Amino acid sequence: MIVEVNQEDCMGCESCPAFCPEVFRMTNDGLAEVYATPVPSECEEAAREAVQGCPAHCISIEE
Repeated sequence: MIVEVNQEDCMGCESCPAFCPEVFRMTNDGLAEVYATPVPSECEEAAREAVQGCPAHCISIEE
């Protein structure tokens, strides 16, 4: 599974690293980024929750 954050749409709410800190983190400029790709299999469910919980709907999944 590959996840991507569209930083142009990211509002820096920090919800994705709250759901899945093993995959997402915040950059120095306050936007989310993916740092573990592909997503480790044991983190896939948490990554999906991060996608669903994103209020900006800026995270995409490629299976």
